[in-house]
Amino acid sequence: MTLRTAQPDDLATIMRLERETFPTDAWSEPMIRDELVSPHGRYVVDVEAGQILGYGGVRAVQGAPDADIQTIAIAEAARGHGRGRALLRELIATAHARGARSVFLEVRDDNPNATALYASEGFLQIGRRPRYYQPDDVDAIVMKLDLSGWTAAHRGDTDAAAPAADDGAGPRRSGGDQTPGWR
Repeated sequence: MTLRTAQPDDLATIMRLERETFPTDAWSEPMIRDELVSPHGRYVVDVEAGQILGYGGVRAVQGAPDADIQTIAIAEAARGHGRGRALLRELIATAHARGARSVFLEVRDDNPNATALYASEGFLQIGRRPRYYQPDDVDAIVMKLDLSGWTAAHRGDTDAAAPAADDGAGPRRSGGDQTPGWR
């Protein structure tokens, strides 16, 4: 597994994974293209044997106190091997490097594997958004991570933790207005 910053040339593969992982509320190609080149975020791909098996993104404006995990998706055949955790940790590290003190995300209430992964990394549930994911009418669980505690706990060993099961469908955004931000 190799993690690297996503490039515009990765868009077609990211879009395939996006549509497979989030069939009812996939982002559009122009939206993801904009995310890949935005100076306010970072998208990372998980590559093995020349194939992109996952991706994730964080919105982390340099110097802002808060960051938002936008999405994490893993190809179905590659799930359950710690790839989601590796992507999450890389995105958290990016937020920390850009000066964030807190990281937020939203996760579908019907995705207990992803919720457990985030909780195992220190995210706490701070709220709920009823019927947030459309057209599925699924609630969003809003979670927050205190970066000072996370970085102290993971200093020097960000790859050492045992992989947790992940279903590839990480934090997700609304299928409604589909604008970046709280998703």
